Amino acid sequence: MEATPPSVQAGSQSGLAGASRILRRRRPSGEPPPLPRRLGTSGWYWLGLGSLAVVAWVVAVASGGGALLGVDQQVLEALARLRTPWLTRVMLALHTLGARQVIVVLGWVTVLLALVFRRLRHLFVLLGVFLAVGVLAEWLADGLVELVPPLRPDGVAALAEPGPSAYPLVPVAELAARLLGVLYVLVPQGRPRQAGKLAAAAILVTVAAARIYLAVDTVTGALVGAVIGVTIPLVAFRLLVPSEVFPVTYRRGRSAHLDVGGSRGEAIRRALEDQLGMQVLEVTPFGLAGSAGSTPLRITVKGGSNDTYLFGKLYARSHLRADRWYKLGRTLLYGRLEDEKPFTTVRRLVQQEDYALSLMQRAGLPSPQPLGVVELTPEREYLLVLEFLDGAVELGQAQIDDGIIDQGLRIVRQLWEAGLAHRDMKPANLLVRDGTVYLIDVFFVEVRPSPWRQAIDLANMLLVLALRASPQRVYERALRQFSVQEITEAFAATRSLTMPSQLRRMLRAQGRDLHAEFLALLPERPRPIPIQRWSPRRVGLTLSVLAVALTAISLALDQLDRLGLLP
Repeated sequence: MEATPPSVQAGSQSGLAGASRILRRRRPSGEPPPLPRRLGTSGWYWLGLGSLAVVAWVVAVASGGGALLGVDQQVLEALARLRTPWLTRVMLALHTLGARQVIVVLGWVTVLLALVFRRLRHLFVLLGVFLAVGVLAEWLADGLVELVPPLRPDGVAALAEPGPSAYPLVPVAELAARLLGVLYVLVPQGRPRQAGKLAAAAILVTVAAARIYLAVDTVTGALVGAVIGVTIPLVAFRLLVPSEVFPVTYRRGRSAHLDVGGSRGEAIRRALEDQLGMQVLEVTPFGLAGSAGSTPLRITVKGGSNDTYLFGKLYARSHLRADRWYKLGRTLLYGRLEDEKPFTTVRRLVQQEDYALSLMQRAGLPSPQPLGVVELTPEREYLLVLEFLDGAVELGQAQIDDGIIDQGLRIVRQLWEAGLAHRDMKPANLLVRDGTVYLIDVFFVEVRPSPWRQAIDLANMLLVLALRASPQRVYERALRQFSVQEITEAFAATRSLTMPSQLRRMLRAQGRDLHAEFLALLPERPRPIPIQRWSPRRVGLTLSVLAVALTAISLALDQLDRLGLLP
């Protein structure tokens, strides 16, 4: 009898919570991932055109420029014969659209709006584009002046300031880069951006035509400048902040939460079907208020008789960078608080949580069952899939009885016995369903933590339970599972710094100092355990960060002119 392939066996079984499985498909070598980073046909066209135009123009000018000079001479002479007083006044007015002051104002407006709408990725790419366009255009113009004599057509008077170089590429290139920057940073993809591209093209053509009419620029110089100003931002934005991955929207929300519509949504559906064998019906954001380090999703999949839900956590490079900055800040402010080493890749980050979920299952802790990891873009985006606790509510909103209190405290005791620490005890991570308390969001779980870290988990659990019950009642139930010494140590190690931000907000909203109320119940008021940990590494890291920050600020101020942000 012929053996059944493992993929077929998996496809014939039902997954957790009634999710039916279909035949999984292995992605062949060479096939792009579900969510690839693509430049697009037009992007490759502009990259090839830009490179060819710049190289051809430089070679032509460096070899004497006879052909270019002839074309420029004929065009300028033809336009000179069309000059009339009223047309010259119109062209002078249109020429001001490309003035340095206009370019500076347009650049600053785009930068400030990017900051207002918290599009930091777009902002960094935008500044890089400004710098690259300015440097390349200036380098070409200045370098060619040193190579060959200025190639200016003779006999045609310039009716405006011709600029410092015989090859004035910078104004047209910078204007094109500014217009493309506005489109990619501020205008949503679709019809608005397509209309914006037509408007930007019209403005650029108008300004270039005015400069050529006034003999400030030449046809070939304006053309090369426009190609430089369009190619660099188009390629940079499409590769580094593609609209399919980082869409420009004006919906309010945390920057950590990625858009799951459009191309990303389709990629999630296709990846779940290929890699986990699940037929996805819908993918929607879920529980965004309680999550800042990932994008939580509710995934509706086709089941046997009824559709069922799964839970997903989408991780991307933005979350990896946020984790690095968070841990760097913790090290600078508080010293080395436990396992604060940053992850190196997104793959490592999602593997950590998948492994932590497996540890929770092995320790018998009530937590969601992991179902697998889905790759959307290698080393860039991954989706962790796990059981969805349908009908569960946060502990901070549930009805609390002695059984719920005992279960919450038993979770901490089980963590201690398994040699684990959760490190993020807050209402959003403790769910109640059918009288059972579940512990979720185990990303920060630490193996073999210090007694200090374990004490923090106990204190935060006591505070979370006291949000819906009196401290006296919670303390009395805690004495059934923990000694007075353990509870005292927990509150000696705990203060505002060690509490999750959601827990701090809810404590302030109640207007009560629950920490002080628990201290009043203890036989002895404990001496606070110091949190600050000074070390040569922390001092050196702090000094290094300050030096790097001052150097970066100095360089940024020095480069404002090259960025086109100074008049």
